[in-house]
Amino acid sequence: MTVKEMLQKVDHTLLKPFATWEDIKKLCDEAIEYQTASVCVPASYVRRIYDTYGEKLNICTVVGFPLGYSTTVAKVVEAREAIEYGCSEIDMVVNIGDVKNGDFGKVEKEIRMLKDTCGEHILKVIVETCYLTEAEKIALCQAVTNAGADYIKTSTGFGTGGATKEDVELFKKHIGPGVKIKAAGGISTLEELEQFISLGCDRVGTSKAVGLYRDSVK
Repeated sequence: MTVKEMLQKVDHTLLKPFATWEDIKKLCDEAIEYQTASVCVPASYVRRIYDTYGEKLNICTVVGFPLGYSTTVAKVVEAREAIEYGCSEIDMVVNIGDVKNGDFGKVEKEIRMLKDTCGEHILKVIVETCYLTEAEKIALCQAVTNAGADYIKTSTGFGTGGATKEDVELFKKHIGPGVKIKAAGGISTLEELEQFISLGCDRVGTSKAVGLYRDSVK
């Protein structure tokens, strides 16, 4: 797989709280030029991006980010507004407290409500693997599958760790056939990007892929 082909699986990401419109515009221009899968941006920029670029871009935003402990109603409102403003993909963070309490029924119910809100739009579920035991990761694979989400995603990039080969391999064993995998967090080389795609990740979230590609062709 060429680097350009790998970029088509990248959610070109900028979620820093101090990102300016000029930063976001640069991200979007790069995404169009290099044909990344999407731009993943703060919700506050979704409407302006859509008004500026329209259908040229696939816009993704985050919900309940980065800690996951917003109420379900708040997450639903966030997702609904983002979709109304032109977003086509939602990356939600699960309530990690509910996970640690073993309340997977509640976790599953929340994911299902978010998927109902998203409808035909893509829902990716961030489980933040760095905080989880193996048993919790397996239970979340089941919850994500049962709730009808489109992706399970490893990390926010704001936790204590990011994507690992071991977590992706565990997901592959335990998710249902309709669920895809997104790796995110700490992916900073072309070798890592290629590794996660070769492991079976349909998406990779990173802010560095376009810069790495440019460096590789200098």
